Amino acid sequence: MNIATASLSRQGTRASNQDQTGETIGERSACFVVCDGIAGLPGGEVAAELARNSIISRFDGDKHLNAQHIRDYVQTANRTILSEQQAVQGYRRMGTTLVSLFIDRDYGLAYWAHAGDSRLYLFRRGWLWHVTTDHSLVQQMKDAGHQTDDLNSNLLYLALGIENGGPEASYSDVVQVEDGDAFLLCTDGFWHGVSEEQMKQSLHMVNTPQEWLTLMNQIIQKNGELEGNAQDNYTALAVWMGNPQDTTLLHTLSDAAQFLPCGTD
Repeated sequence: MNIATASLSRQGTRASNQDQTGETIGERSACFVVCDGIAGLPGGEVAAELARNSIISRFDGDKHLNAQHIRDYVQTANRTILSEQQAVQGYRRMGTTLVSLFIDRDYGLAYWAHAGDSRLYLFRRGWLWHVTTDHSLVQQMKDAGHQTDDLNSNLLYLALGIENGGPEASYSDVVQVEDGDAFLLCTDGFWHGVSEEQMKQSLHMVNTPQEWLTLMNQIIQKNGELEGNAQDNYTALAVWMGNPQDTTLLHTLSDAAQFLPCGTD
């Protein structure tokens, strides 16, 4: 199955960009990774880079997917970060989120792993699914039916580099991929800046994954200007399977005219 991709990463108003993306597309399988270094602690960008490099370097795109191998990739990435924490005094508390997508091109299968609040979305035949659940205090409180208005949305209970004796990540079941599926891997800075409805509507208006990310970037920038808040790093990686133009991207000129914000080129 043909795969088309595009990626975008912006520093926002932060002093540095701690996000990392990576991908490798082989003859039989493909791997996509987005990591977001935990802000406010030294070494976040190092942890994100270590995790990305560890997974991408071990993945073999000339072989079919193996769920246990994928778990091993993530566990090795976590151990690499923990080892660097011990080796460098200033990095003792560094960590990173992770969202990773693995595709078996021959069998049309998808599998993913995530830690923290970087997300994976699946768009299929006009519908959107948020297929990961944030490992955050806010999400835990929401799941328990509690109010979350006063909670810090950045508080994570699971991420790579957090040694808590529990799992290092969450893993999906194996899912059948359909021709026309569109996946979006993104950091919290991205999904905070563009709503799920805007993600879906913008997908109806484009013909390539790069156009999709460009349009969503315009929305994020416009929303940031309107809110006037400091803007986090934001990163996304779009993965299109087969021919979304024939199934998922049911865009029309009238939709585009209604949805485009004023002043957008």
